[in-house]
Amino acid sequence: MTFVQIIDCKTQRFDDMNRLMDKWVEQTKGKRTATHSILAKDRSDTSHFVEIVEFPSYDVAMRNSQLPETDRIFQEMVALCDEMPTFTDLDVVRDEQLYKATARRFFELAAAEGELGPLDEVFAEGYHDHDPTNPQDAIGMDAVRRELDEWRGGFRFTFTVDDQIAEGDRVCTRWTWNATHTGEFMGIEATGREISMTGTVIHRFRDDGKIVEGWWQYDQLGLMGRLGAVEA
Repeated sequence: MTFVQIIDCKTQRFDDMNRLMDKWVEQTKGKRTATHSILAKDRSDTSHFVEIVEFPSYDVAMRNSQLPETDRIFQEMVALCDEMPTFTDLDVVRDEQLYKATARRFFELAAAEGELGPLDEVFAEGYHDHDPTNPQDAIGMDAVRRELDEWRGGFRFTFTVDDQIAEGDRVCTRWTWNATHTGEFMGIEATGREISMTGTVIHRFRDDGKIVEGWWQYDQLGLMGRLGAVEA
């Protein structure tokens, strides 16, 4: 689960505080586990600052706090503040931007040349895939890998993400698939034809940002027609 820490402080020495944050980033380079950091100033009180730091998880954040560089920076930060800063620890229960980025990452993995990358980067174990063109759903990482290997074995392709809409734990992606038929696919030998197809997929996410379910819609009949397997 993504973890966010909010550091709330007051200081009359903002420039020094800003330089201290740069120093922290430099000294922990290669060791710092934060994925995103924002420093914001209160519009109604120019001495009031809030830093929001994001980590992949609480455990990762705790490893970051145990770095000797982090402890030294903290002591310097306290010295710059008018009063002791406060810390608020938050577990992120919904992050629609993260979900959209993970959905896009799936399309990158699927289309990448060479060996198929680790699917657990985007999918939860037990992922359930609904594809109306398949006789039964693909459930689990191995089944999804077999499905992707069939497409990757038959085509050299790219995906373009045309549109994304996120709401709650779901992301709908409208995509365009451009491919060259380079290998056997569903019993059809390679034709070398250039093919394009559009479709949509709705992905459902769990709170750690992994995809747990997907529902696909695309024109496979049209695809088979362009491959010459059926009459257009």
